[in-house]
Amino acid sequence: MTTMTRRTLLRAMAASPALALGVPGLARAGAEFAYKYAHNLPMTHPLHLRAQEAVDRIRKESGGRLDITIFPNNQLGGDTDMLSQVRSGGIELFTPSALVIATVVPVAAINAVGFAFSDYDQVWKAMDGALGAHVRDKIAKANLYAFQKMWDNGFRQITTSSKPIADAQDLDGTKIRVPVSPLSISMFKALSAAPASLQFSEVYSALQTRIVDAQENPLPIIQAAKLYEVQKYCSLTNHIWDGYWFIANGRAYRRLPPDLQKLWETAFNDAGMLQREDLKKMNQSIQSDLESKGLKFNRPKADSFQARLRQAGFYQEWRGKFGDEAWGLLEGAVGKLA
Repeated sequence: MTTMTRRTLLRAMAASPALALGVPGLARAGAEFAYKYAHNLPMTHPLHLRAQEAVDRIRKESGGRLDITIFPNNQLGGDTDMLSQVRSGGIELFTPSALVIATVVPVAAINAVGFAFSDYDQVWKAMDGALGAHVRDKIAKANLYAFQKMWDNGFRQITTSSKPIADAQDLDGTKIRVPVSPLSISMFKALSAAPASLQFSEVYSALQTRIVDAQENPLPIIQAAKLYEVQKYCSLTNHIWDGYWFIANGRAYRRLPPDLQKLWETAFNDAGMLQREDLKKMNQSIQSDLESKGLKFNRPKADSFQARLRQAGFYQEWRGKFGDEAWGLLEGAVGKLA
């Protein structure tokens, strides 16, 4: 007799709405539309909490016609699995980071161009404006529906063991761990660093044993992984910003009548705006906590990094990959890069 594990059960429910309806507490009987939403974050993260509020609002204001069940914390698989499922219709909703959806829609990675955004004002000017609309249009061509407002994943910062990074010259020869991302590797090579792609599970020990001297991640990850135990400095470089696209299967979106399309668009976009504020406050409190644990912060200016990237041909190379139209929309929000 085959034993069905929790994950096996959840995957089966993702493939079969009827099965999900048969499990107590997972979907309400009588819903005209019973949809599934999956993400990769814990239930304590602001993205999950605000999404749950939106789901509750949708259920209430639709009179129970649209019922959405949330599967957090990779319950239905990794990012690649979930992206495949939302494309096939196995799940109806997913929140991938821009770098994840870029595996299907390459231009979606444009927000991760190195040192493009100096602050959140520029981020939201671009992603709530013409550049975001351009990317949403490309996402639609992959038979996915992208909601208007991106949710925040944060800026990435550099931590080091030997010295703070005050300008581009300080990165010369620095052995820095980066994720397996062509854009990240390209950027740090252009900055004359020595990037090494390692799985995140290896980062702490690699820093501890000095296989690498530095790493880069948003502050919440630096805190959660206790990297302050093996790093002395945190330079608030804001070198890459990444966010979550809230996407739906295209057919699932089109199945909804206009009033429900409008309701979930409004509910998820409103929740996304609140999540942005949540993450902003979280980052402020996390910096104070990390400072109390001995991590020393500095805030370098982007000028020298941008100049070196420009000199190395980084911006010109990626302009060619993303295309003149998308690049022009990016520069329209942040100023001249290439």
